[in-house]
Amino acid sequence: MMAPLAELAQQLARDVRDAVPRLEAVEAQGARPWAEGKWTRSQVLGHLIDSALNNYHRVIRAQSGEELRFPDYEQRHWVDAGGYADRSWSDLVQLWAQLNVQLAHAITRVPAEALPRPCLIGAGAPVTLEFIVRDYPRHLEHHLRQILEGEEAAGRKHPPFARP
Repeated sequence: MMAPLAELAQQLARDVRDAVPRLEAVEAQGARPWAEGKWTRSQVLGHLIDSALNNYHRVIRAQSGEELRFPDYEQRHWVDAGGYADRSWSDLVQLWAQLNVQLAHAITRVPAEALPRPCLIGAGAPVTLEFIVRDYPRHLEHHLRQILEGEEAAGRKHPPFARP
């Protein structure tokens, strides 16, 4: 029997592998922000690395408890503290890809009984582990578009969350 989210995980892993050559092709533009006060491509990719790390942590921990509380994600602090603007683009692309492939693998191992587990992130309303996992590719796609399409996508806001 296939794990409940195996198809989603397999698609995530495929999307990541497909994105790597496209990301590698924008290397020379990684350090230039689109506008004053905006992140560079390197920082947006760093944000996606942080997102993979945070969501991996949530996927693993949410399988072991009843209701879990996770800290808010202070994205500007994480990106600044991570120093992504100072890293080579190639290293960032490889780190992002490997973290996401591991996250996809972990998602395939989530048992069905863990999916409805409530998770509280910061001061937000509770969401289920299943919601976290299903929402992750939407977030990833939004920021990949920003990186790959540049200025045309830089001002776009996140699509609204599809709350359960």
